[in-house]
Amino acid sequence: MTPRRVVVVGGGLAGITAAIDLRDAGIDVTLLESRPRLGGAATSYTRAGLMIDNGQHVFLRCCDRYQGLLARLGVSESVAIQDRFDVTVLSPTGPARLRRDSLPSPLHLARALLGYPLLTLSERAKVGRAALAFRLADPGSPALDQQRLGSWLAERGQNERARRRLWDLFIVSALNIAGDEASVGLAATVIKTALLGARNAADIGMAKVPLGRLHADATAELLARLGAQVRLGARAASVERLADGGFRVNLSRDGDADAVQPGGPPIGADAVVLAVPADQAARLAVTAGVTNADAWPGLGYSPILNVHVIYDRRVTDLPFAAAVDSPVQWVFDKTSQAGVPSGQYLAVSISAADDLIDVPTADLRKLFLPALEQLFPAAAGAEVNDFFVTRERRATFRQAPGSGGLRPGSATSVPGLALAGAWTSTGWPDTMEGAVRSGHEAALQLRRGLVALPSPDRAGELDNAWSGAS
Repeated sequence: MTPRRVVVVGGGLAGITAAIDLRDAGIDVTLLESRPRLGGAATSYTRAGLMIDNGQHVFLRCCDRYQGLLARLGVSESVAIQDRFDVTVLSPTGPARLRRDSLPSPLHLARALLGYPLLTLSERAKVGRAALAFRLADPGSPALDQQRLGSWLAERGQNERARRRLWDLFIVSALNIAGDEASVGLAATVIKTALLGARNAADIGMAKVPLGRLHADATAELLARLGAQVRLGARAASVERLADGGFRVNLSRDGDADAVQPGGPPIGADAVVLAVPADQAARLAVTAGVTNADAWPGLGYSPILNVHVIYDRRVTDLPFAAAVDSPVQWVFDKTSQAGVPSGQYLAVSISAADDLIDVPTADLRKLFLPALEQLFPAAAGAEVNDFFVTRERRATFRQAPGSGGLRPGSATSVPGLALAGAWTSTGWPDTMEGAVRSGHEAALQLRRGLVALPSPDRAGELDNAWSGAS
């Protein structure tokens, strides 16, 4: 029997997960990626002989499906996870530390929070009230999705300083939105899963190699071995539903979605996965006849700014740190990962960077170099060998109140056309874990409709093969 044909549009984590799953099920796959490299928002580029990640992506031990993808790609040894959650929090007045202990959840962070010096004793005592409210909350509640986190926390005794110096550490970086403006439902997902779930759930994991090697190179090698066709620099211009129930994916010339001339012959398929951002997915879904697709762009976008500084000497021994009362939010030592031969390379990640995303680099230099010197006094005596920024204007969807109701599921109104992407309704925020989960769900939807798996045992094998290593 001729293998069924699926076109996966988009080569980020969602798209590559779907493509791998579909090939594992014996389905013929063509993966289209408009960029010259796989990996989507979690990849790298070359600058002055160094490999620079386009964002500072981390994961947690509870991200089991993402770890399952790494295992499938054969790169699990290229990441490292903390033995236990341990974060140094820097401030202009001095550092603090949040570290879990051996007590069972949810008491494993109680000692760290009770001794957290950046809050007053009274503020620390009130943290438990909000934590209990999160523990009892239903993240999937439509009512919580409509509520603004700042007001919700204030009603539970969390003042401005507690929200900025504690809750923002977890919420801003996880949801990429100002903490007060976040959806309570999504915030509850973060807090319940990572901080109030399994004792080791929040242990932080990071890549030891550039993300391009971790995601792009390893994926290209695996898909080649599996026999999938990967076409880089290929952008889908439209998706048409055919009379026989199949699809035709039309391409744009030179990756330009607005090009008048086509970019090669159209690709026929029995099914399509749209693993691209919400506005792009909506444009393609509308041409295929999907209803309600015009609502998806209403999710909007939130930006992330990354500031990169290469010093002529080491200025800190910390592998990473958070910061409060500073323009710096999180800072990572990327020296070894990027291949910097001497000195130290620090990358500063600023989530919810609406006010900074369009600020000129020269002005960002004036803002961030003194801020880093305030947090790392040794930087004041170091020479800056390089300073540059990367701007992700559409890093994530805007995870504000009401966003949950706008996130579609994997299935659409058109049979054979599925959605994937961290912006879809995954039960997770817009993260690498959410992206991988969405890819699995899209592939599962199509497998059920396109192929009869050899046996129930084989079906279970495919469904459970990505269960992760945590």
